[in-house]
Amino acid sequence: SWKMQIFLARGALALSLVSLPLLTCAQSVGERIYRETCAACHGAGVSNAPRFEDRKAWAKLIKEGQVPLTVDGWLGVRAMPARGGRADLSLEDFAKAPAWMANAAGAKWQDPDAKMLQAMQAREAKRLQTQKKS
Repeated sequence: SWKMQIFLARGALALSLVSLPLLTCAQSVGERIYRETCAACHGAGVSNAPRFEDRKAWAKLIKEGQVPLTVDGWLGVRAMPARGGRADLSLEDFAKAPAWMANAAGAKWQDPDAKMLQAMQAREAKRLQTQKKS
């Protein structure tokens, strides 16, 4: 009957509205930043950027360690602009993207905690100091 169809349609609408936030929450900050920013180069290997999920290309970068690799990207390295070209990103949010990409290539990195962020900030300060002397 038409009443049953309306009832079912309302139920389906309500269910979709409830599940929509769950679907968007499933995407991590690192994945979101990768898709919005990093994928333009790391998806296609532009200017020799290590391609997403390319275990061989990421292996030596993963070996460098999470803090050095993240700070290099944060400040800009080789053809990569600082912050991947996104001046609006905080270090905390930016750091989640290389962690997500490295994990896709076999690393077991975590999103940075306060202690790791302090290490990143210290490394950044040291690199900036060294650049001023050059």
